[in-house]
Amino acid sequence: MLGITDPQIWIAYILCFVSAIGCIIYGLIHWNDDDGEED
Repeated sequence: MLGITDPQIWIAYILCFVSAIGCIIYGLIHWNDDDGEED
């Protein structure tokens, strides 16, 4: 598939996408959290 035969490359791609999705979800959850540091 896509000319990539090495499973380690697929694992790296999958982990990159999962990590990016996790960062997006974390950002959406904590979008408007108040830190209490405003003056």
